[in-house]
Amino acid sequence: MAASSSGVTKKKAHSSAVSFFIFTESRTKEIMTQTEFKVLGQTMQKVTIYFGILLSTWAILMTLAVDSGSITSMIPAMLGIPISLLGFLATRFPSKLKLIMHIVVLLGLMVLLGGLDFLRGIGSEGGLFSNPLAGASKLMMLITGAGFTGLCIQSFLFAREQREQ
Repeated sequence: MAASSSGVTKKKAHSSAVSFFIFTESRTKEIMTQTEFKVLGQTMQKVTIYFGILLSTWAILMTLAVDSGSITSMIPAMLGIPISLLGFLATRFPSKLKLIMHIVVLLGLMVLLGGLDFLRGIGSEGGLFSNPLAGASKLMMLITGAGFTGLCIQSFLFAREQREQ
């Protein structure tokens, strides 16, 4: 009985390895034939819209959470609204896509640079989270700004490769 269950296990493992290889091979072919850079199945224009909405929503929630009268709590929204608007314009005007997305990456870089202010807290008395919600906002901007800027750069490299082919 033990021998037959071992044989069944080996067949399942072999079957899984073969299906993984077939899936990986078909996914590689799909990516190689792709003509547009996508992130989780979404175009960069849509990712841009979502990123802007994320920044704006974050700013509104943080402002409401601390009942802040300070305009600095709305900095993510000040960058998020133009990012979303440009993402929308990129979907409407494909002939201007390159120009619009280059402006977007500059705004994404500004988000990243704004998030670097988080590191200023390293030398302060209270530490990185002396003001916890401000620290969280700066950290969010640092991480998401870096990720978004990285995705933009990857999409630019992908577009260049597509033009060269």
